[in-house]
Amino acid sequence: MKTLEWEGNKLKLIDQRKLPDELTHMYCDNYQDVIVAIKNMIVRGAPAIGVAAAFGMALADIHGVDLDKAADEIKSARPTAVNLFWAVDRVLHSKDVLSEALKMYEEDMITNRAIGKFGAEIINDGDTILTHCNAGALACVDYGTALGVFRAANDAGKNINVICDETRPRGQGASLSVWEMQQENIPVKLIPDVASGYLMSQGKIDKVVIGADRIARGGVVNKVGSFMVALAAKHHDIPFYVAAPYSTFDNEISIYDTVIEERDGDEVRYYGGARICPENTEVINPAFDITPKELITGIITEKGIINPI
Repeated sequence: MKTLEWEGNKLKLIDQRKLPDELTHMYCDNYQDVIVAIKNMIVRGAPAIGVAAAFGMALADIHGVDLDKAADEIKSARPTAVNLFWAVDRVLHSKDVLSEALKMYEEDMITNRAIGKFGAEIINDGDTILTHCNAGALACVDYGTALGVFRAANDAGKNINVICDETRPRGQGASLSVWEMQQENIPVKLIPDVASGYLMSQGKIDKVVIGADRIARGGVVNKVGSFMVALAAKHHDIPFYVAAPYSTFDNEISIYDTVIEERDGDEVRYYGGARICPENTEVINPAFDITPKELITGIITEKGIINPI
């Protein structure tokens, strides 16, 4: 399953807002379309955003747009996922923008399978593993990071069970991660966001594996709610792993210097199209939170499992 593909000088994206009920695509004819797709979470997940941004730069180049101008606009689409900035800068300084974007596309798939291979080593036969949000094929070009670990363990013949929390307010765990696991015939159950601590207390979760949008000195930024899962896992002495490529690392800053994206309050006021609170309710809607390194057992990368930086 390819989240994005380059076809006829256009970028083809799975419209993730329509899943799991409808598998449809959006075609980006220019770099502004890519910006809209990133802002509106038609494409989401740090690795996928990065590669999409690289193809956005290629579209700008094809249409004769000043690349510095396009780079600034694409970088402003979302502020937190470091892969976005890494990808834009990488193609900006290349000799052939489209060739570099295509290279990054191929690299992402190879990288994810390497992450899956190393991650499968920490999964035991019979494990039940919790994940938060969606760090699967839909968050990358293909295969996935956290869900790639589950795919690799399953392919190795290990009998595993996956627990996905809803991941409110947009519900990516429910709509995307559950759907991906069902497509692979990997046993999966959905739980409310608030139920993970209880399941841990009952001995029903063996490990946690999540993805990341930025890894820097002191910890990891991931979808909001990750921190609470990590706290519960630490309390119950459950291993808590992060699966991410080196393109998600930002060694230049403290994790606490990360700009945390604040999204539209209507994502919280409405769920499934229905308003769930009084009109005009004030909302605080951070898209991400910070999990300090003390709560992280290890980071699964394409080069092996390492300690948090």
